[in-house]
Amino acid sequence: MAFDSDNANFILNEGDEDQNNLLIQYLQNQPPEVLARVAKSVSPEIKQIISQNVQGLVGVLPSEAFHVQIMTDRENLSGLLASAMMTGYFLRKMEQRMELETSIFGDGSANNA
Repeated sequence: MAFDSDNANFILNEGDEDQNNLLIQYLQNQPPEVLARVAKSVSPEIKQIISQNVQGLVGVLPSEAFHVQIMTDRENLSGLLASAMMTGYFLRKMEQRMELETSIFGDGSANNA
């Protein structure tokens, strides 16, 4: 997943809502290198789960048999992106928890923690 300053344009919109959103202000003040480092920290497993989740939300037809175009409005698309992002954050935290439990308890012995 490549990330550069051009990819951060989605957070540069300066609407009325953005002026009061501390997270957007924080993101706007981050150097592109920090955002790129965060984007690169996502594991292939998390990318796969998010991809499957988004495909499930919009519907999946075999690409060899269908040419699918999806139309939506700005509100629905922003909701879909927000859902995918929240899923990613949740999965990353769970992945970190799994790694911590594995390092503390070893493989498979902390499944109910």
